[in-house]
Amino acid sequence: MSIPNVRLAGSTSTGTNGSSPSPAPNPRGAAAHEAGHLAQTLAEAFMGDPIFSWMVPSEPRRQARLRRFFGFELRHLVLPRGTAWTSEQLSGAALVLPPKAWSTPPRVVMLQGLCFGPRVDRPAGLLAQIERLHLREPHYYFAYIGVAPTAQGQGLGSRLMAPTLERCDAEGLPAYLEASSERNAALYERLGFRLTREVSFAGSPPLRLMVRPPAPSGSPHRGSY
Repeated sequence: MSIPNVRLAGSTSTGTNGSSPSPAPNPRGAAAHEAGHLAQTLAEAFMGDPIFSWMVPSEPRRQARLRRFFGFELRHLVLPRGTAWTSEQLSGAALVLPPKAWSTPPRVVMLQGLCFGPRVDRPAGLLAQIERLHLREPHYYFAYIGVAPTAQGQGLGSRLMAPTLERCDAEGLPAYLEASSERNAALYERLGFRLTREVSFAGSPPLRLMVRPPAPSGSPHRGSY
């Protein structure tokens, strides 16, 4: 899933004097000791997300529960199995799982459920449905993509996704994600993703399942956000 209200932007940033753009830093894989900081970044990024707002209706409790959720996601699933792409400032993250590693182990499902308080039936049901409908052919999975509010609108989201998309193209494999809003889906379409299905559970906002086929060799670079 991904955060709402990310504006379209290029992959360069303008210098403080406004005279000329400078290349943005390359993304890097996060280290295990950075999981806590990234969990906080993702909690801030997803505070206004339609799906997480539905899962945790209480805004005062949402950020703490999201921080705990993303801490479990990073420590027990993504970092042991895949990569958390981030920036030097840890102002965003793309949590990526490689082929055949996307399925959530029962132990992690249990830990995730503990994050949502007494209304665990909502997230448990929706997450189970997402798992059941997940793409089965080999692919790279963007579990979550989030950028801190202060860093949005600068093209960081697409930069964090770029290493994985380039690898997909090199290996001839699709990329897969779930977009949590119509706006996000439109942004991902700029990167080559296509909608395959919309799902919801017990009155939740719709999640849009999206797949990006590998780009043909020599094709031009796709858009960014």
